[in-house]
Amino acid sequence: MLPDLDLRLVRYFLAVAEQLNFARAAEELRVAQPSLSRQIQRLENVLGVRLLERTSQGSRLTAAGAAFLPRAQQLVHSAEQAVLTARAAAPARTITIGYADDLVITPAVRDLRNRHPGAHVRTRHLSSRDAGALLDRQVDALVIRAPLPIPADDLAVTTLYTEPLVVLTSTAHRFAGKESVDATDVWSEPLVGCTGMSKDWIGFWRLEPREDGGPAPVGPILADTYADKLEAVAEGSAIAVVPADDRRFTLRPDLVAVPVDGAGPSRVVVASRAEETNPLVAEFVSSAENLLVRES
Repeated sequence: MLPDLDLRLVRYFLAVAEQLNFARAAEELRVAQPSLSRQIQRLENVLGVRLLERTSQGSRLTAAGAAFLPRAQQLVHSAEQAVLTARAAAPARTITIGYADDLVITPAVRDLRNRHPGAHVRTRHLSSRDAGALLDRQVDALVIRAPLPIPADDLAVTTLYTEPLVVLTSTAHRFAGKESVDATDVWSEPLVGCTGMSKDWIGFWRLEPREDGGPAPVGPILADTYADKLEAVAEGSAIAVVPADDRRFTLRPDLVAVPVDGAGPSRVVVASRAEETNPLVAEFVSSAENLLVRES
């Protein structure tokens, strides 16, 4: 009769086989080196063979260890897949909802919790540049402004409402006293440059494409965060196009928001993975469509 294998011991073996050094493997596994040595010896006793030999340079696999390695890797991978398969088949009772920047999702979250009192509904605040959390499965649904700063090919995207655009300037800027400006007026002004975002996202907020087909002029400062963008605008080195309903710039008395005519609106959307099977995601999208509407 074949012995039962402890997956924990197999994982320990894989760590040592990868590092070929007990000290480094112990550090990676966050266990004491003597304990790791004892666990490897336990596995060898169960198998009845020697898997590793210590050398002056570290360790090396025996013939039995080299033969066992690919099967051990397959065994751990199969176990992980079995866990994921079982979890996917079980009724979902947990959802993590992301929301970006200044957007508020409280009414929809409250409604979802009221309709599913046994579910664990979590929320997570993100910046726009962290939208990849949806693709990485750190959140299951995401309320954010479009265009998305991440590829949307494998996403389901539902528009909740639209927001007009404004141009944000310093109080000393020539636009500051105007009731509105045309999109063509904005084209001649340098805009705050942003880093780490998708081409579609950058193009939209720079009001591209333009009539001449050229790119928007960019100011001397590259903003890594929204606060950096506001600072660059306030000091007068550039302007920025932002949603009219964004609340964050209203905290700065040194900034002025001027409506932009001739520019398409921003969309607030709820996005999820297209292949999503968690029924709570569809329930949240329904709540969002009913309750996350633009204030008049």
